[in-house]
Amino acid sequence: MVVPKLVVGALIVDSLEKPSIVLAARRTGPPVLAGRWEFPGGKVETGELAKHALVRELREELSIEVKMGQELVAPGGGHWSISDQVVMRLWFVVIEQGVPKPEDSHDAVAWLDADSLGSVDWLDADRSVLPFVFANR
Repeated sequence: MVVPKLVVGALIVDSLEKPSIVLAARRTGPPVLAGRWEFPGGKVETGELAKHALVRELREELSIEVKMGQELVAPGGGHWSISDQVVMRLWFVVIEQGVPKPEDSHDAVAWLDADSLGSVDWLDADRSVLPFVFANR
């Protein structure tokens, strides 16, 4: 049995208690994903804790420091599926320091509320998360 690769993503919100907006980031690559939007994050390195990987990725990708909130667990209690080989874990986070500034892997960011979530072309895996972003908050 092949163990899927783990990636982490952030639901960067304005408030952990009652979020009203979430940050989306537009990818620059690879070519098949360029121009599509995602919740920022990235790969978990060998021996790295998932939460630490997310903090590191947000520092590298957006030049921000964050406070971690609750994990958004996929329906059924598992991880969010990206493919047969990749699964994703997502956490709500708030910015503690910095202003999101796209680096190499993104060329734009946008704050979206519940009504505008569908206004950008999301990656398929991230699109499956949208109904849960503001639910029960």
